[in-house]
Amino acid sequence: MARVLLVDDNANIRKLMEIYLRREGLEVFHSEHGGDALDVLARQHIDLIVVDIAMPEMDGHELTRALRGASFTVPILMVTAKHTWPDKKQGFQSGADDYMIKPIDMEEFVLRVLALLRRARISMEQQVKIGDIVLDAERFELRKDGQEYALPRKEFQVLYKLLSSPKKIFTRQELLDEFWGLDSEVDERTVDVHVKRLRDKFEHLTEFEIITVRGIGYKAVRHV
Repeated sequence: MARVLLVDDNANIRKLMEIYLRREGLEVFHSEHGGDALDVLARQHIDLIVVDIAMPEMDGHELTRALRGASFTVPILMVTAKHTWPDKKQGFQSGADDYMIKPIDMEEFVLRVLALLRRARISMEQQVKIGDIVLDAERFELRKDGQEYALPRKEFQVLYKLLSSPKKIFTRQELLDEFWGLDSEVDERTVDVHVKRLRDKFEHLTEFEIITVRGIGYKAVRHV
């Protein structure tokens, strides 16, 4: 089930969108402004974001630029009352994938959402398989032999990244920029802490290991 985050300070609009999206079997999350949306994204895997522009605290342009600057590739659909060509141009330059003008036709809205999800190949098949191990990006979990290991978002992202490209070396800075880009308070030691936690949790698994490349970063090695 794909997950859609609705970011709009108008609760009635969010509720109407939710009704139509749930009819398509989509899971829906709500945020009132960009800052709140960042909190949701830190806790949940989101497949598509629908965002208004004019919102308090952090508007749609600021949110979109922040996400793109942090290497978030999730599709973003702007739905806004701002209707001029300069408005649209600014929206796309911020990093939006599509743009709709309020008031919107809800059936067209749903079709656009589904098209964006298709183009991004968002599905429940976001998995990496290593022997009997399955890494499930939909649920942020590792599964083996019926056992499920739920992971915090960033731990999962680091593990998924490494195991998706076995033997490729990722520097600490690369991992930091990709997964902590919105948080200026962290440094490269944060990556080391997360890798240590992953090693501690999965030291009993023989299918893979995370190797330290001294002075550079980390790589994953598969043994199956």
